[in-house]
Amino acid sequence: MSEPNYITKQGAKRLQDELAHLRSQERPKVVQEVSDAAAQGDRSENAEYIYGKKRLREIDRRMRFLTKRLEAVQIVTTPASTDRIFFGATVEVEDEEGVRSTYRIVGEDEIDLNRGDVSWRSPIGRALLKKEAGDVVMLRRPNGEIELTIVSIRY
Repeated sequence: MSEPNYITKQGAKRLQDELAHLRSQERPKVVQEVSDAAAQGDRSENAEYIYGKKRLREIDRRMRFLTKRLEAVQIVTTPASTDRIFFGATVEVEDEEGVRSTYRIVGEDEIDLNRGDVSWRSPIGRALLKKEAGDVVMLRRPNGEIELTIVSIRY
């Protein structure tokens, strides 16, 4: 049996919104474009028709993927105890050189490194889980190990 696919409420809403957008706006628009292109005649050399059909397949594939993901996810709420790091926590850490970084522990479907959202299955996510403010964790990276001190935890 595979590991559960956890997700935050915000992440689930984002996936649901994307699915709704594809279903109600994007797909009908592309269907109309393909229909208009097909009405022009010869479909074998009609670039608009060929591209539209390809785009339609991509939309349908993404909709199937999102539907399956949403059926399999487990939405995680804020834990009763917020003094330890659990799924959904935003954690501020400081490395050996005093550089601070902020990470949010999220599900695989929510990863966004630009915002600091890291998977609970990632090396840093696993290192931080169940720790408390003030704890020091060793993070093994490709270019060596680094010590991270947990500065704060918030949900």
